Amino acid sequence: MILYNVTIKPDWDIHEAWVEWMKGEHFNDMQSTGLIKRCQLLRLLDMDESDGPTYACQYFLDGLADYQEYLDKFADDMRQRGDRLWAGKYVAFRSLMEIVN
Repeated sequence: MILYNVTIKPDWDIHEAWVEWMKGEHFNDMQSTGLIKRCQLLRLLDMDESDGPTYACQYFLDGLADYQEYLDKFADDMRQRGDRLWAGKYVAFRSLMEIVN
């Protein structure tokens, strides 16, 4: 199984609306691709929150082929949806991990 993690730091002035959007609309959209098996949102603790809280958005996929298909078919659209709503109000970085146990 593969874990696609997006670490996001939304600005304080949007973070509550952003969390609701993530847990509702965005996670539903991601799972509707048929490639994302499960989503979860975690808030990082012991972080400097002066600019906003930090979250880990985790997406679970069966394997690398599913991740590549997600990138090829859906990633650009998903990122643009977020940017239409929150452009300039967050920073994000992405990482890909293999679950080994």
